Amino acid sequence: MRRIPVEDETRAPSPFIKWVGGKGKLLAQLLPLLPSGVERMRHVEPFSGGAAMFFARRPERAVLRDFNPSLVDTYLAVRDDVDGVIGELELLQMSHAAGSYYGVRERYNLARVGGASRPRSERAAMFIYLNKTCFNGLHRVNRRGEFNVPEGRYKNPRILDEAGLRAASRALRGADIAHAGFEAMLDYVRPGDFVYLDPPYEPVSETASFTAYAAGDGFSRADQTRLRDVVSELDRRGAKIMLSNSDVPFIRELYAKFRIDVVAAPRAINCDARGRGLVSEVLVRNY
Repeated sequence: MRRIPVEDETRAPSPFIKWVGGKGKLLAQLLPLLPSGVERMRHVEPFSGGAAMFFARRPERAVLRDFNPSLVDTYLAVRDDVDGVIGELELLQMSHAAGSYYGVRERYNLARVGGASRPRSERAAMFIYLNKTCFNGLHRVNRRGEFNVPEGRYKNPRILDEAGLRAASRALRGADIAHAGFEAMLDYVRPGDFVYLDPPYEPVSETASFTAYAAGDGFSRADQTRLRDVVSELDRRGAKIMLSNSDVPFIRELYAKFRIDVVAAPRAINCDARGRGLVSEVLVRNY
């Protein structure tokens, strides 16, 4: 097994991928609002994304789910074969040059989630490589499920963070990870669980939508309403629930019977992501 410096073995885990709407910069506002006794509860995230809440809390018992099969595949690889992922990323880092991005993207699309008999560690390494080198760290696929984000403009992207991957692997070791949609929560969430939901956000305008993170038509208003219905049932069953979303009238109406707080999130405020500012988001809770 490869040796790393002793000091790196105690590094705190954090998200090892960039994810649209990631909660890393909001944790200081979210963590004080967790329910009393949360440290004794099972942690559930049905929209894992970058899993910032999970990595910040490092719960002993956790259930991580996501509808994006490639993302779930990557988490499983980092949990179960971090050495293999690191080895593949070393090769990708060494060969990284102008023009190499599109070759990796093509191989990834041929190999995603079990295709072309590629090892999971190799698929995960390509997923991380593309995430670190694509435009703005976006994950977007077409209707065939093919990743189609163009290359970003980075002089020296950090493709491999070995200590960070090892820290993430340690944190994920006891987590139950699987590919599933949010309605599957009705099958596994139990009374007393803490459920943090960070779904694709309701657009704040007609031009602000970016919800096509998995193959299909994105996350519609009908999906938001179905999610509200699931949340209402989990509330009835006795789970503790926290949900993040856009501060727009539609979301406020959906969750009117719950407690709604407002948090300030740093977000791009125009379509080319060069302008940034603070945007209000709602935090829905049933406690």
